Amino acid sequence: MLVDWNPVARASLRAILDYIGDRNDSAAQDLYEAIEAATQALPLHPYLYRPGRVAGTREIVVHPNYIVVYRVARQIEIVNVLHARQQYPTL
Repeated sequence: MLVDWNPVARASLRAILDYIGDRNDSAAQDLYEAIEAATQALPLHPYLYRPGRVAGTREIVVHPNYIVVYRVARQIEIVNVLHARQQYPTL
């Protein structure tokens, strides 16, 4: 099973990492590595993480403040990366 990043998710991740990186480069790198490790493990265990708040999605809490939202179908689609305090969008 492949992991595919939605363009919105890539843009969200890039914005989050840029914001954090402006304040603390090592924290941004640590977050990036945690997200990459979690998403790369999805093909082996796609249902490991909790069901999402939107039907048909699942959520990885990579850090208390950051959530990776994904869907499982023929492939795994990373839908978005959110700060925990952001309003949760409908997908």
